[in-house]
Amino acid sequence: MIKLSKKDAEIYVPDGGEAQDALAKTTRLAISAHQDDIEFMAYSAIAECFRKPNKGFSAVVMTDGAGSPRAGVYADCTDADMIKIRKREQKTAADIGGYKSLALLGYPSAELKDRKNAAPQADLTAILRAAAPEFVYTHNLADKHDTHVAVAARVLDAIRSLPKSERPKKVFGCEVWRSLDWLDDAQKVMLDCADRLNLAAALMGVFDSQISGGKRYDTAVFGRRSANATFSASHGVDDYTQVAYAMDLTPLIENDGLSYADFAAAHIDAFRSDVINRLNKFKG
Repeated sequence: MIKLSKKDAEIYVPDGGEAQDALAKTTRLAISAHQDDIEFMAYSAIAECFRKPNKGFSAVVMTDGAGSPRAGVYADCTDADMIKIRKREQKTAADIGGYKSLALLGYPSAELKDRKNAAPQADLTAILRAAAPEFVYTHNLADKHDTHVAVAARVLDAIRSLPKSERPKKVFGCEVWRSLDWLDDAQKVMLDCADRLNLAAALMGVFDSQISGGKRYDTAVFGRRSANATFSASHGVDDYTQVAYAMDLTPLIENDGLSYADFAAAHIDAFRSDVINRLNKFKG
């Protein structure tokens, strides 16, 4: 039995089974800051596991949804209203996507960003132990949203707290609030998102409180994936039609002495060098 820290936290199991059993069937685990981040950044994993007997997708959403932007028919919603609405939307996505489990941890963003608060890491460590996923998907370290970066750090901290024999094989930092098209081509992880586009659309369309409330994430995410596919290579035909990029964070769980900032800086330095070297070839 997994005990979570927040009073209103829960692990939802779409098929009505036990949380521990559902987590044990998980091969792909996505951990996000907000409701809907999972469907935007880890769709390739959802599609890969959809109705597959030997694969299972589970998700963890760390915030409570109270800080969500709201407009239109949602403009007068209180924070308490938004928590309920966002939780209901995320559960619907889990139903549609055939998730094995969905953990809703219910933290305010400020608590996730407070490095002295050990509870979020404790929750994640318990879930990681129960799920023992092969691959983990979370936010990338160059994301421009503070809560996303805080979550990525929490995920890496939790994985590092496990013995190396219990850690996932791969950890991917995915696009949300900043594209990763600037990464060196050799460093890009290409996540194919072209499978079952109707499923992708259905999952994104669930989050009406955000889409009709003023943020067209659905069209933006499809546009980004299409652009990634077309602009990934300049001298060849398209190999993909929908691609999300990810940063491979695996070295950070293989070498606990490697700092998150230094790791991100190395990617930025590679981008800087690429731009400068190309310009120097043609300088007058």
